[in-house]
Amino acid sequence: MANRSGSQSSVVITMKVTTTPAAHLAFTNLAYCSPSDLSQFAVPGSDLFLANVADVFTLSLSGHESIQDGTIALNLVQRRHARVSADDMVTITRFVPPEKFDLALLALELEFVKKGTKTEQVTHFFTALVICEHVCMMDITLQVDAVVLSTQLKKKFMYQVFTVGQRVTFEFHGTNYILTVDRAVVEADWNQTNGIERGMICNDTYFVFEASNASGIKIMNQREAATRKIFKEKEFNLGSLGIGGLNAKFDEIFRRAFAYRTYPPHLRNRLGAKHVKGVLLFGPPGTGKTLMARQIGKMLNGKEPKIVNGPEVLSKFVGESEKNVRDLFADAENDQRTLGDDSELHVIIFDEIDAICKSRGSSSDGTGVHDSIVNQLLTKIDGVEALNNVLLIGMTNRKDMLDEALLRSGRLEVHIEIGLPDEAGRVEILHIHTKTMRENSFLAPDVNLQELAAQTKNYSGAELEGVVKSATSYALNRHLKIEDLSKPVDEENIKITMEDFLQALREVKPAFGASPEALQNCRPKGFVDCGDRQNLIYQRIMFLVEQVSNETSPPVTCLLEGPSGSGKTALAATIGIDSNFPYVKIVSAETMAGLQESTKAARIAKVFEDAYNSPLSIVILDNIERLLEYSEIGPRFSNTIFQTLLIYLNRLPKEGSKLLILATTSEITFLKAVGLRKAFSVTYSVPLLRTEDVKKVLEQLNVFSNDDMEEASKALNDIPIKKLYFLIEMAAQRDGRSKETIYTRKEKLDLTHFFDCLEEVTEN
Repeated sequence: MANRSGSQSSVVITMKVTTTPAAHLAFTNLAYCSPSDLSQFAVPGSDLFLANVADVFTLSLSGHESIQDGTIALNLVQRRHARVSADDMVTITRFVPPEKFDLALLALELEFVKKGTKTEQVTHFFTALVICEHVCMMDITLQVDAVVLSTQLKKKFMYQVFTVGQRVTFEFHGTNYILTVDRAVVEADWNQTNGIERGMICNDTYFVFEASNASGIKIMNQREAATRKIFKEKEFNLGSLGIGGLNAKFDEIFRRAFAYRTYPPHLRNRLGAKHVKGVLLFGPPGTGKTLMARQIGKMLNGKEPKIVNGPEVLSKFVGESEKNVRDLFADAENDQRTLGDDSELHVIIFDEIDAICKSRGSSSDGTGVHDSIVNQLLTKIDGVEALNNVLLIGMTNRKDMLDEALLRSGRLEVHIEIGLPDEAGRVEILHIHTKTMRENSFLAPDVNLQELAAQTKNYSGAELEGVVKSATSYALNRHLKIEDLSKPVDEENIKITMEDFLQALREVKPAFGASPEALQNCRPKGFVDCGDRQNLIYQRIMFLVEQVSNETSPPVTCLLEGPSGSGKTALAATIGIDSNFPYVKIVSAETMAGLQESTKAARIAKVFEDAYNSPLSIVILDNIERLLEYSEIGPRFSNTIFQTLLIYLNRLPKEGSKLLILATTSEITFLKAVGLRKAFSVTYSVPLLRTEDVKKVLEQLNVFSNDDMEEASKALNDIPIKKLYFLIEMAAQRDGRSKETIYTRKEKLDLTHFFDCLEEVTEN
């Protein structure tokens, strides 16, 4: 079978362009040549003659005795579209249509021939001008019957090939029109949203007519085509709508929720499918869910969308909440009842839909109001009298809280996750938020948005907007003097520089980013070389980091066990910092002191769920036995938290997300007893400092003289590094030589005070 674009003969013919030989022939959409040239364009096995003109469009040809050999006659509109003039030379090739080339749908935009338009052998389209001017003066709209017009077009243009973008002159009921081809879809591929470039009119071709409000034309009797023009615009520029980094998501929403609505009912009936009635946008806060839903509502060529914040539906009066839900659908019900298929699309946007559509039975308020709201909403969307002119768009950060019945097919069936933008998306978002300042020359030349996008991993769209606002505030603040705010500002010299953006990055932190402050707090003295044994552990864990970065595998889990104070937490924090992963979170008992078990389990679960939104993540479970509320007396621990940890240690991250879990413990025996040790892929024992390790640490700290360093090292063996730091700082306070910290002062530590402190600590 030939490809869908058709095949062309290998012979390229160059012909001279001339005008159509008679005025009435300008309305046929045919090209004319001499009878002797006509045979070159014959389609084998048919009585058709087709030619591809200037690789722009395909025309049917007819022979005319007045046309000279080597000449092709085109009317004015055809010449304009091909960008040629009379007496120009143009390339012509024979066109052989492929199989299944019949048009299933042809969308045409109608307009009057405008004043000043010329035609061959006709001074003006006089009738059209009279009607056009009459319409303008009297503000009267000319009605065109779509059924009759379709019949006339088939009679006039049967078996002609129409191409997207082509303009055709046509006379209908004494009025001259120009038809512009907006869409041409062959039946074999009618369910593709982008259609094809051309096709041939046949008996089964379905015509969809459009006319702008300013054209003075109103299409009548086209009930089946009412859904064709579902969008106000034919093309979408998401950047102009303030939407950045979501092109792929918008394409997915269009394909699943709207593409089907753009085709006429007789084609949908043949497919036997139904409209999508609901779309759920879910994902982290600040990623553009609400913005996208609002802009989709504005783009749709229907009723003004109703935007509802979930809690607004709730009422303290009995039955009032359910009534509020019914009222949202009242207009759509009236339109469906009175207009039927001609009813416009009604869009209802629910922000924070989880506030009112929680899983039934999960609420403990005793009123059952949330359950009733869910029941009422389900009835309206997919009940006995289900509406076909409603599209419900819901947004939530907590998809897991929604009632399962609401998410099944026929209700909110299209689930689109709006995640954190990738680097290309961040560049788009930064371009959008800096567009105005760039156009008005407020953006300094040194600002590199590509570099900023690379430095803003795991920033949401809202956070990137915050970065731009913060950078702007730094630039504006430079031109203000708090002592005299009345002093005029030199507006022309205001420039937002790259340094302003870098300062803003230090100020605006991503919710789903690393926690550098928390990690640094785990190693307040930094990280020192503690000897070959600990260096080996560090290197092996960094290999695990590389494994997570490069391989698609289940989460890599690593347990660091060892005596208290041996440096496990500092080592895990150092791994988190050195990994350069965009998401690194530490979970410790200190941050959850006083919370109930269920609340602690929810906090832990949220950290893991947030990690799944990042492409690369590290979660550090510090002192895992304390997270489990382990006590030697009993012994006892929290089974709720234990089960939560066990689930997430074995759970596969979602596609596109890679996770490394590091945990520390000083109670390895307990973890073995409860079976949690088996959940970790690998376990490393972090050792105490031997004499040679102590010497290496003291050399780096440089707190002793060389001789004293040897003596101090020999006195220490199998000591936790945390205790070594404590001894040094304790001895420094006793000698009282300087108020500066021991690690920065010039005076060295007195060995006598150090040994006294060592003796006291050892006795204790």
